[in-house]
Amino acid sequence: MTNILHINSSLFGEAGKSSQMATEFVKALRSKLNDSTLVSRDLHANPLPHIDGQRFTAFVTPAENRNDAQKAIVAESEVLINELRDADIIVLGIPLYNLGVPSTFKAYIDHVARAGETFRYTANGPEGLLCNKKVYIFAARGGKYFDTPMDTQTPYLRHILGLMGISDIEFVYAEGLNMGPEIADKALADARKQLQEKAA
Repeated sequence: MTNILHINSSLFGEAGKSSQMATEFVKALRSKLNDSTLVSRDLHANPLPHIDGQRFTAFVTPAENRNDAQKAIVAESEVLINELRDADIIVLGIPLYNLGVPSTFKAYIDHVARAGETFRYTANGPEGLLCNKKVYIFAARGGKYFDTPMDTQTPYLRHILGLMGISDIEFVYAEGLNMGPEIADKALADARKQLQEKAA
């Protein structure tokens, strides 16, 4: 049994190019697997609250000292963390907004990147607790940023997932989507060819 976690974060929902690529990949991947489960999240349709003082305090309060409101906050986070723990393959559809990840995805990260849960501090620095997972990231961009100093998204995703112990990451980029139909069509065609190859 292969457990797949699929997360989209485009503000256009399923109409977003990153969402379309990620969803197409999941369908192709599942067609190749004999047995799989799928958990899907659309962070635009069902956004998580951004972290504030109340939520952070709930996370760091010892379990035996949490009040009912704090328990409810932590329970929401634990559902997300358990989805990550259970996943063998994680598929992310992530557009580039203002040179970074969507705020909805950052809110998701703030709910799952928790010390003592998905990573821990040691004398040698942080140690990730989520290992042996494969991540595919489908990144849609209006311009061309890959391998330039303006691409802050790629290193951020590698670092934050790496913090949690996830290092086996592959990216599929569709860039230049706002640079005219010819460039956009070629970028999407190239990305779809890559995703089909990776699913196979």
